[in-house]
Amino acid sequence: MSTLANPIPRTAAAGGTRTSGKRHYGTHIFLTVMAIMWLIPLGWSLFTALRPKADTDKYGYFSLGGTFNFDNFIQAWTQGGFSKYLLNSVIITVPAVLLTLFFASMMAFAVSRVSWKFNVTLLIMFTAGNLLPPQVLAAPLFEMFKHVTLPYSFSDSGNLLNTYISVIAVDTAFQIGFCTFVLSNYMKALSSDLTEAALVDGAGIWRQYWNIILPLCRPALAALGTLEVIFIYNDFFWPLLFIQSGNRLPITTAINNLQGEFLSNYNLLAAGATITVIPTLIIYLVLQRQFVAGLTLGSSKG
Repeated sequence: MSTLANPIPRTAAAGGTRTSGKRHYGTHIFLTVMAIMWLIPLGWSLFTALRPKADTDKYGYFSLGGTFNFDNFIQAWTQGGFSKYLLNSVIITVPAVLLTLFFASMMAFAVSRVSWKFNVTLLIMFTAGNLLPPQVLAAPLFEMFKHVTLPYSFSDSGNLLNTYISVIAVDTAFQIGFCTFVLSNYMKALSSDLTEAALVDGAGIWRQYWNIILPLCRPALAALGTLEVIFIYNDFFWPLLFIQSGNRLPITTAINNLQGEFLSNYNLLAAGATITVIPTLIIYLVLQRQFVAGLTLGSSKG
């Protein structure tokens, strides 16, 4: 009887639903506009790369006339030596990403799961390191690597310069702070009962980290791994600074080989730029589910 005496109007309920739905229209429009703005340069590069230079010279870049083919991609791959430079990028990116995630996860575990005096201080120091622009440390790092003596059997320069190790070390050092900050916040959200129960069972610090906490951080590690692959793969400054030998440079520098001395073929350059994007796009598509899961961690809490 009480239910019938105070019925809920359907129009009000439906109106409430429509109102809550309208709140998302602005967000959808904003995201759509931003996605289009991000896709326009990529689409324009692909469109330019598929056209021969003779057609763009004849009809103009803002035209649809002429033919479309993959000749620019083939020429860019062979002329730019992309196969060799892509291998160099893999040699630099894979160890740098793995080392960054490994060291950052250990540091995050220390500052978030272990109660000691300097955990907050160390977290601030690691995070503050990201505020330094790379150009400030370029000269000191170059001089330091130049004076680190190595046997010529290990380095043809006799020091850390012109080696993959120098780039891997610097990329790892610069990315640890960001990854430590993200992983420490994620580890703090995990229940403390997990490590307390493991401690009662006799598990040491290493076993708590490796067998209990780290497996639970897979979504966060996958999201960070995707971002770090993009960051380190696209890095142009450090390889160009520390590596003098052209055959050891990463793929981001291979586009320089497509530049003409007196004239630049922008169709060829667009094809080369598109080729450099493909590996990161593949990584993102493969890890898309883990990446999105890592970004939405904690979104349903509170």
